[in-house]
Amino acid sequence: MRAVVYEEYGTPKVLMLNDIQKPRPKDDEILIKIYAATVTSGDIRLRSSNFPPLFWLPARLIFGLFKPKKKILGHELAGIVEEIGKNVTKFNVGDSVFGTTTMLKTGSYAEYICLPQKWKSGVIGLKPVNLTYREAAALPVGAMTAIYLLDKANLKNGQNVLVYGASGSVGSYAVQIANQKGSRVTGVCSTSNFEMVKSLGAESLIDYNKDDYSEGKEKFDIIFDAVGKTKKSKAKKVLKTGGYFVSVNMLTKEKNENLELIKEMVENEKLKPFIDRYFKLEEIVKAHEYVDKGRKRGNVVIDIQQ
Repeated sequence: MRAVVYEEYGTPKVLMLNDIQKPRPKDDEILIKIYAATVTSGDIRLRSSNFPPLFWLPARLIFGLFKPKKKILGHELAGIVEEIGKNVTKFNVGDSVFGTTTMLKTGSYAEYICLPQKWKSGVIGLKPVNLTYREAAALPVGAMTAIYLLDKANLKNGQNVLVYGASGSVGSYAVQIANQKGSRVTGVCSTSNFEMVKSLGAESLIDYNKDDYSEGKEKFDIIFDAVGKTKKSKAKKVLKTGGYFVSVNMLTKEKNENLELIKEMVENEKLKPFIDRYFKLEEIVKAHEYVDKGRKRGNVVIDIQQ
């Protein structure tokens, strides 16, 4: 099978498309034929080893001190169950699924992958029926991160919410989820992305290149840092008493119930993925180069099956 492998940390050019052996499922695993994957910020960090200084050494100890332990990147996927192990009860051959590869030894930049039907760090579930595989692959990481952090911030109906980095993957989902909850959303992004963010449910927009959100007069119940580029000390200036600041730099957890909630919201047309661009698997270097520029909107999808 075809898979993108990397043996050293560095620029996108370390990613190589190779032929490797197709995996076989263990007793508690399902074999998935992958139709689509994505390029997430997690993939970029692992490829480049560009971790925050405080977490650099612990991350390298986990993921590989001198060279990567996880040779195949790709944190999320969508595809079809092709084979199941004898102890699998949750899935059947032919099921359309979507999910993550979090903390597993291999990722989704490959034509096939074996996933446990349940494991501690990641999730896998039935794909929303009204989405293509390309669309479904872009859901799990960004949407679950948004749900988890908004839950942590105790999101309620009628609140005033600011999303910093509203045009990115996590931010685009946070805007929609807060809006669906009945909150008034202010999105912080560039002017070129105003129309996109407004279409997702933001009522007010701030261009971070022109205005500093923390110098405004409006106060917020929640400030959601969706790109890890603002700080609590700055956000405090415009947080209401008892308000919450949450950031993608915080530890999050993937939950099966949140994946199910995402599926339900999508099927009820209350949540949708925003896809910026599609790349073929053999264009993986170009895909990473594009995301490295820091200008992507929503999600970048990789087509695995032609």
